[in-house]
Amino acid sequence: MLGVPDLRAKSLILAKIWCLIVIFVATFVSGVSPYVLKWNEGFLVLGTQFAGGVFLGTAMMHFLSDANETFGDLTKKEYPFAFMLACAGYLLTMFADCLISSILVKSRGEADVEGQVAGAETGRANGNGVTSQSKYQGSAGTDHHLANPGLASVRSFGDTILLIIALCAHSVFEGLAIGVAETKEDAWKALWTICLHKIFAAIAMGIALLRMIPNRPLVSCAAYAFAFAISSPIGVAIGIILDATTQGHVADWIFAISMGLACGVFIYVSVNHLLAKGYVPQKPSKVDSSYFKFLAVLLGIGVIAVVMIWDT
Repeated sequence: MLGVPDLRAKSLILAKIWCLIVIFVATFVSGVSPYVLKWNEGFLVLGTQFAGGVFLGTAMMHFLSDANETFGDLTKKEYPFAFMLACAGYLLTMFADCLISSILVKSRGEADVEGQVAGAETGRANGNGVTSQSKYQGSAGTDHHLANPGLASVRSFGDTILLIIALCAHSVFEGLAIGVAETKEDAWKALWTICLHKIFAAIAMGIALLRMIPNRPLVSCAAYAFAFAISSPIGVAIGIILDATTQGHVADWIFAISMGLACGVFIYVSVNHLLAKGYVPQKPSKVDSSYFKFLAVLLGIGVIAVVMIWDT
């Protein structure tokens, strides 16, 4: 293919390394910020929707178009490879979410059973061996948390770990989009798109973690923020290694496949996490309405549409 850029160029690798550093620092600071700052929930509601629009626009107008164009140069076979890989990336991310959800439901079920058993034992102890239904109901409703004070923290710890795993699994694939970028312009463009999402996601994650365990120490918050922040740089590093060890035709195939899969991942994260779920405020907010959310998504997609005017 004519005009293929040098994927081993020092300037390109250096730009990707800078992207790696920027995305790590921005995500880490954002993840720790809820511990010391009180973010406006209306800003988080609309910001999450705006990020969802940016993600959706990037997937459809940038990643999918690049993958489709590259496949057109690589093969003359009439088959929608890019669209098939986008579906595969969507399904792969959905399957990962299903696994995490099933584990979460199972762990919560086991925690509830342990709590009921502990409550029954407390009821027998308080009633000197009397285990009537009314006695059990009274103690199960109030004392079973006291019977095993570590149970709530263990359950919250499990939920926290699963939350981090889910976020990090998506982020690795997102970082891969930067790592396999063919030009510095593509790398920086992918950086700001991913950073925008990760900043809001990190802030929301920090708030969610503080809600799970309100008395969580700063070191613990920093550790979870670090785990989330390092995930995308890992994806960037993987992409850099792939580009450094391949060249020419093989590199083009890797780029096309990666962009196709990344498109599906971005669409899933955008639709199922950012747009459908979004950020749920603790208190009622005026901007937490479908009209304001639509405008935020429209603005996000519009920004990408304008940026793509200068995409060559």
